[in-house]
Amino acid sequence: MNILLIIGVVVAAGFVLFSLARGLFYFSQGHQAVIDGKVEENQVMQNKMMMSRVKWQAITIILIVLIGLLAAGG
Repeated sequence: MNILLIIGVVVAAGFVLFSLARGLFYFSQGHQAVIDGKVEENQVMQNKMMMSRVKWQAITIILIVLIGLLAAGG
């Protein structure tokens, strides 16, 4: 069971990193979005990536807490 939780933590942390990288990419494209007139689309994608990152961080933390609870109880 612990192995599955550890694999889950690694996968969820990978999604956190992916969401962070995409969010930073959209953030870095902000100046170009102003030039192209696509500011609103860029901001929407930044917000989506931020919410995705927060979601995956919460999942990762919950999995880590579960590992801790199982370790303490076992």
